[in-house]
Amino acid sequence: MSDIILFQSGSLMDPQSHIDFVTDILVKDGRIETIKPSISSKKEYQVIDLKGKAICPGFMDMHVHLREPGFEHKETIETGTLSAAFGGFTAVCCMPNTNPAIDDESIALFVQSQGKKANGGIVDVYPIGAVTKKRDGKELAPIAELVQAGAVGLSDDGAPVSDAEVMRRALEYAGMFDVPVIQHCEEPSLSKHGVMNEGLVSTSLGLPGIPSVAEEVMIARDLMLTQYTKGRYHVAHVSTAGSVELIRAAKKEKSQVTCEVTPHHFTLVDEVVRSFNTNTKMNPPLRTQGDVDAIKGGLRDGTIDVIATDHAPHSLDEKEVDYIQAPFGIVGLETAIGLAMTELVHTGILSFAQLIEKFSVNPRRIVGKPVAIEEGQEANFTFIDPNAEWKVDVASFKSKSKNSPFDGRILKGRPIGIMNHGHVLLY
Repeated sequence: MSDIILFQSGSLMDPQSHIDFVTDILVKDGRIETIKPSISSKKEYQVIDLKGKAICPGFMDMHVHLREPGFEHKETIETGTLSAAFGGFTAVCCMPNTNPAIDDESIALFVQSQGKKANGGIVDVYPIGAVTKKRDGKELAPIAELVQAGAVGLSDDGAPVSDAEVMRRALEYAGMFDVPVIQHCEEPSLSKHGVMNEGLVSTSLGLPGIPSVAEEVMIARDLMLTQYTKGRYHVAHVSTAGSVELIRAAKKEKSQVTCEVTPHHFTLVDEVVRSFNTNTKMNPPLRTQGDVDAIKGGLRDGTIDVIATDHAPHSLDEKEVDYIQAPFGIVGLETAIGLAMTELVHTGILSFAQLIEKFSVNPRRIVGKPVAIEEGQEANFTFIDPNAEWKVDVASFKSKSKNSPFDGRILKGRPIGIMNHGHVLLY
């Protein structure tokens, strides 16, 4: 591939700079050399025609499970970053519920080293360090060492930090290093043994439920601690109308709170669990139509900052069991943009610029890894065809696991490639 690439006639979309126009972009040795409406081609250029396609600042998924080390039968950093690349992401933040957990400097450095080797390093891998040692919720992990080793946030994801004193100290110490504490909001005494949303559907199916208040009680407590400590707090995978309202109110009080939602939580409702398809089992669970409507409202008004996948790979044999016994979680990297375009942009919930904010600008701001499309900057792009119609085929996923409830769904809008660190991947 030529070291000089000319991207022609793409719609450059960068809401940070209020940019939205059709242009050519010349990239030399991985850096943006020229941005202007028309650039003459030369024989040494590799020319890529992007007419009708969008050029966006590289998308980041700030909530993925790459499973390595310890659960390589589900996913590896190699397969997970390839899945991210084909999903349109140039960066991922990987959660620490590995074995061993990312609770010390050595594991954080290992994850980053593996990320740089995987697929030519086209997808940046940023570790999220554990809040507590072994993620057991009792004793704080060495936060200073984790941040120094490259951790961009702290979380015990997969489990909440239940102890209020531990959470208070985590917010205080993380605040010293200006990194967010990312909470899996769930009060275990309320959610224990539950496998789906508590409500009419769970009652009719005879399945134990997880009430919405299990999430909301934890958020309410943590918001009070955030206000008290002045720390930075991020709510993972928001799923209820009450949660959206709590976060909205906290933002009005100028608390340092941000939050994310997954595509499955703004697309599916608990009615789909009637199929007993274990790919509808996730934590937090799929909620009601009222919750979905509230989430869409929160996305529209800016209460919800980020769209993240909570990409959670599981092997086929792990999911092909009784619903109660099946593990929580689905893969999401390769369907996220298509679902968001279909459910949010093409329905008028969000503008395309707002979508880019949720997938790129905001997650990168939260973890301190911004990207700008400017002359002299490294080229870090996500390319999107906003009107392409396509059918989800889990068999074609690059992820090692195929556990998705969206197989066969027709979507409108999809990524068509990425560029990062001088590498271009088009598909």
